[in-house]
Amino acid sequence: MKCHLCPRNCGVDRSEDKTGVCGMGDQAVVARAALHFDEEPCISGSRGSGAIFFSGCPLKCIFCQNAPISHDGFGQPVSVSSLRKIMDRLVYDEEAHNINLVTGTHFVPQILNTLEKPLPVPVVWNCSGYESMETLSQLEGHISVYMPDFKFFSPELSRRLAKAPDYPEIAKKAILEMARQVGEPLFDDEGVMLRGILIRHLILPGHTDDSIRILDWIHDNLPEGTYISLMAQYIPFGAALDTSDINRRITQEEYDTVVDHLFDLGMENGYVQELDSASEKYVPAFDLTGVSEE
Repeated sequence: MKCHLCPRNCGVDRSEDKTGVCGMGDQAVVARAALHFDEEPCISGSRGSGAIFFSGCPLKCIFCQNAPISHDGFGQPVSVSSLRKIMDRLVYDEEAHNINLVTGTHFVPQILNTLEKPLPVPVVWNCSGYESMETLSQLEGHISVYMPDFKFFSPELSRRLAKAPDYPEIAKKAILEMARQVGEPLFDDEGVMLRGILIRHLILPGHTDDSIRILDWIHDNLPEGTYISLMAQYIPFGAALDTSDINRRITQEEYDTVVDHLFDLGMENGYVQELDSASEKYVPAFDLTGVSEE
């Protein structure tokens, strides 16, 4: 069957030992499956989020901090039954607050097979925001919490940094659909999100204007009180080191400009990272932890 899971619509028959734009074939590939404590507090909670990092990516931003898995495809193939065992271990043995599916778009059929038997904890869809409406319709009812990025507002910027000039319009439609599916946020007694949407935006050096336009759009198009995570953790990786406008970390002035605009809009639900979060220590170790043992 030709693949049209993501907006790239590459149409590759991934069942014929071929790979799509995502770089993956027809079997799910996982690089890490372990408790993760560095997500937002409402996701990690006190016991950790059961994060499953899938290999490959339809978007492939040139500055991706997870490039060893998103660009290079490092990881181990896992069957549907093995993927379910990983989820069950994280939930029942390690007591994760949720199952956090990181960049799983290109493995939606395998993931849905895994989730045929519902889990007793929320399932978090942790994604780039580059999602097709058709794929989101398949996920409806299986995902409790959507955690999309809203990376770029400018088509030219998304063209240069992700070869996806259509990203802004696709992300807008996808985020509106995600918000429709899950409705108003719901939290447990510990403050862990049980249902809802949390939109992430990474401030890029030299592009505070793009960040401001994204915040304005969220303010104008989503319900008041929508949760936002404004991230300051940008570090240039890979090709970004050779790209003049993004080959540095953000400055204090850039950080203050975007954060001040967030609060000027009255958007107080969510999280703001401090500048010292721009550290490689927050990049997970992609070493097959929790995968090879299955």
